[in-house]
Amino acid sequence: MDARFTQRSFEGRSLDVEAFRRAFQEKLVYDVGKDMGAATPRDWYFTAAHAVRDRLVDRWMETTHSHYQADAKRVYYLSLEFLIGRLLNNSLANLGIGPQVGEAFDRLDVQLDEIVELEPDAALGNGGLGRLAACFLDSMATLGLPGYGYGIRYEFGLFEQRFEHGWQVEHPEQWLRFGNPWEFPRPEVLYPVEFYGRVEEARDGIGDRTYRWVDTEKVLAMAYDTPVVGWQGRTINTLRLWSAQATRDFHLGHFNDGDYLKAVEQKVLSENLSRVLYPNDATDAGRELRFKQEYFFTSASMQDILRRYRQHHAGFDLLPEKAGIQLNDTHPAIAIAELMRLLVDKHGLAWEHAWDITRRTFAYTNHTLLPEALETWPVRMIERVLPRHMQIIYEINGRFLGQVRARRPEARDDQFARLSLIDEHGDRRVRMGNLAFIGSHKVNGVSALHTELMKETVFADLHREFPDRITNKTNGITPRRWLYQANRPLSELISSRIGSGWVRDLGELAALLPKAEDPAFREEFRRAKRANKKRLAEHVSRTLGIEVSPDSLFDVQVKRIHEYKRQLLNLLQTVALYNEMRDERMVDWVPVTKIFAGKAAPSYHIAKLTLKLINDVAKVVNHDPAVRGLLKIALLPNYNVTLAETIIPAADLSEQISTAGMEASGTGNMKLALNGALTIGTLDGANVEIREAVGPENIFIFGLNAEEANGLRRGGFNPREVIAANPPLKRALDMIAGGVFSPDDPHRYLPIIQALTDGGDPFLVTADFAAYADAHRAARTLYGDAEAWTRKAILNTASMGWFSSDRTIAEYAQEIWDVKPVLVSEPAEAAAE
Repeated sequence: MDARFTQRSFEGRSLDVEAFRRAFQEKLVYDVGKDMGAATPRDWYFTAAHAVRDRLVDRWMETTHSHYQADAKRVYYLSLEFLIGRLLNNSLANLGIGPQVGEAFDRLDVQLDEIVELEPDAALGNGGLGRLAACFLDSMATLGLPGYGYGIRYEFGLFEQRFEHGWQVEHPEQWLRFGNPWEFPRPEVLYPVEFYGRVEEARDGIGDRTYRWVDTEKVLAMAYDTPVVGWQGRTINTLRLWSAQATRDFHLGHFNDGDYLKAVEQKVLSENLSRVLYPNDATDAGRELRFKQEYFFTSASMQDILRRYRQHHAGFDLLPEKAGIQLNDTHPAIAIAELMRLLVDKHGLAWEHAWDITRRTFAYTNHTLLPEALETWPVRMIERVLPRHMQIIYEINGRFLGQVRARRPEARDDQFARLSLIDEHGDRRVRMGNLAFIGSHKVNGVSALHTELMKETVFADLHREFPDRITNKTNGITPRRWLYQANRPLSELISSRIGSGWVRDLGELAALLPKAEDPAFREEFRRAKRANKKRLAEHVSRTLGIEVSPDSLFDVQVKRIHEYKRQLLNLLQTVALYNEMRDERMVDWVPVTKIFAGKAAPSYHIAKLTLKLINDVAKVVNHDPAVRGLLKIALLPNYNVTLAETIIPAADLSEQISTAGMEASGTGNMKLALNGALTIGTLDGANVEIREAVGPENIFIFGLNAEEANGLRRGGFNPREVIAANPPLKRALDMIAGGVFSPDDPHRYLPIIQALTDGGDPFLVTADFAAYADAHRAARTLYGDAEAWTRKAILNTASMGWFSSDRTIAEYAQEIWDVKPVLVSEPAEAAAE
């Protein structure tokens, strides 16, 4: 980093060691209210966070001022999740002040590494969707793009995962128990969000219909702002999260009458909107709460966007030129109807004018090819909860279908049925994916394969109507978080050989390609990997009491638990390998450590049963002396960003084994490959592009591709025939079905066996098993040759430059948002030099 920029860019805030030492002492006394003799490690964490935060604020404000002065177009990224992880280390790294802060704490006899561990992960997301959003915010700030994130400030997040007797048990994530030093409450930024009520129709002075939404129930959305620091702190953008507040917190009359619960009832009901991410939707009340959450944050965000726009612009004609709104999946799709309501009902725009502005403002990212994952909501529920929005959706639908009829009078009724925003089969439902598609000027997939399959499957009919609307933007990851911060041994090795420019331009990693042929570099690469594996082994020991060898092959599958991600395929291969090792004791086996992590949705029974099966198999395998030192299984609880930063740098083999045609992209595959893991996977999602980047000889691809998988299903796939023809697979299934791993309940896993046999095996686990087992044998053989394995691992790391989220965001900016970087003004003192 440029030292002059570092010293001058944060006006009035020196960044040298002694200045930090003084700042920490002052913050401890005046912000935390403790002296050094009474300070706890947590007090020192809050001291560090506040001192570092102070050095962000000036640049943060300067960024905002520069955006206003340039009258710049802003990007507004709407996402139900932002999995941002810990922010102290992230801020230190992006500002380049980690060494100064560490030395300042050393002078105070405080260990920075210890206090960093006290920061909880922000419980604002679950999986890849939220982590992608966080990477994108990092890249927008790094590229100098004016960007805002909008989401919900969840009080308890998704859940904290614990295992009790091998079963997943959900507990509240108490991440805000001690407060959050990184956020700035904005009690003055408060918007009413309305629900229920009825719609009154009237005529205006010229006879046009007008609508008033009346007798509503109101909740207030209050803003909390978190700075988003780009690389070197040159641009600092904002993540704005909404917290639900009651319009009336406390009813004194009820309290004085002795009805204490009634006195706070309205407060509790209102604030439920921002308590938990993804409320259990197994009940009508849970489904309604989830839908209300989505509207709550999109309504507040739309009001905030229009407020900011109207500060400097009259009328709304320029809105698409000053605001680009990106919908991260269908969760915020109701924003399209909400913007129409605000423009038409509140600001008096004609429908056609408002629709043109809306469509040119929105863009939509699709993240799934699973029809059941494309959100739909019951018409009856929307009519009751958001009656005016249901009218608007009907109007959008009627006008759209009318235009299609005018263009294509020969179209059949079944085609209109598929194009419609309303699914008329059974309980009528609103298709949020269709609403997002029709209301956006661009719709993007997140890998090349996914984008093509979108055109052929879930949006085939809409693609025929709008052939230029779908585009591809393959996902990416931020190298700042996922290599520079998470993997210090490897990042320091890389920088010592090619410089540190790769942190900002990941493409520079290509300079490592010749290093794969250098024996000395391979040895140093192995040493870095082993250091990371030792750190993970220590974590496994502390967490689970299981001892694993850093010299074993660390075979890693870390992701949300879902049938299509096929943790079950991995586990069946593990059981088959266990049997092989027991049967053939004289073979010189390569030791393997299987590492799993991931959460199952609370109402997803088969996923939770899979987690229990992993733990039951682990209990048997890990205590069997016949495979001691050869095979271990570890299922680590409560997978989050911080745990990922420990697991991913240590991985040797990256499990990306989803059923072909079902994974949109994946980003875990990119993180693992960047950190030198070899991928074992299907030709699904971004695995296709990773294979192209690293070379087919440096990845273990197996199994059916998407076309073959669909053909197999159409041809009447019979899993029982496949099982009968594969003795290792049959034996593994028989052991599970017979209670070998569950002697206390021999029939516990019959639902899993049923799904793989009489249930038709919809995710083709049995169909891909033989090819998967062969790929694992090839991987173990290669791992036995340390030089050959390391060479391929280096080539993986060196070939991952294209998968930076900086590249992805640059493509969004140029091809979807039409937004340009804004140079943030230097402080006056620095500029005068």
